[in-house]
Amino acid sequence: MPTELYKKDGHRCLMFTDLGDEGGEAVQSNQFLIVDGDTGAIIDPGGNLAYNELYMAMTKHFQPSKLSALLASHADPDIIAALDRWTTATQAKLYISSLWARFAPHFCKPGKTTGRIVGIPDSGMLIPIGRSEIWAVPAHFMHAEGNFQFYDPVSRILFSGDLGVSLIGGRQAATPVDDLRSLLPKMEPFHRRYMVSNKILRLWADMVSQLKIDMLVPQHGAPLVGPAVGQFIAWVRELHCGIDLMGTREYALPA
Repeated sequence: MPTELYKKDGHRCLMFTDLGDEGGEAVQSNQFLIVDGDTGAIIDPGGNLAYNELYMAMTKHFQPSKLSALLASHADPDIIAALDRWTTATQAKLYISSLWARFAPHFCKPGKTTGRIVGIPDSGMLIPIGRSEIWAVPAHFMHAEGNFQFYDPVSRILFSGDLGVSLIGGRQAATPVDDLRSLLPKMEPFHRRYMVSNKILRLWADMVSQLKIDMLVPQHGAPLVGPAVGQFIAWVRELHCGIDLMGTREYALPA
């Protein structure tokens, strides 16, 4: 069962948290369906582990033939490894950083992505979905060189990709959290290793502070709501991570 993040006036946001790897071998991941009127988009549709269940679950809420867009925050396998199957089952175009636009076809059979990949420029863009539009917001080096988050101005949800991740199970991920403290032990190691530097986090925090965000929803783990959104922005603003922490210990030849 998906978690309904938003529903009003024909606009819906659904989150799927527990599709795919039942044995726990793969990292938990979230997939998102955005519907406005008779048009839909999937954010970070996932890999082959999630494809069948996501496709079948989605048909209960929206017809795949009416999908207009697949939105990819970056090019990792848990984001778009099932691209070949999505390009077969739908007519949707893939929106992905222009840095990854020529790498994404490697997930597909030759010719299947011809005319169906839209490269998002580094500055971002507005992507029409029905009567509304989704904002592709720059999030470069969090953790990919070409990285985007997706902001829905109707629901005021920021789909934050790998920023805001908490490494928890799929069932737990379905429940929004309004106090960051309970998640920090599951967040901090990931962010210190996967985010590139405090400079990048500060630039991001300054940028998103201009948005009205009711919910921040990562691609792994639980959504952040209410006070937890501001708490998270304040926390990452001061976080040292990535190259901030690297030294000769990390750059030493194997024993």
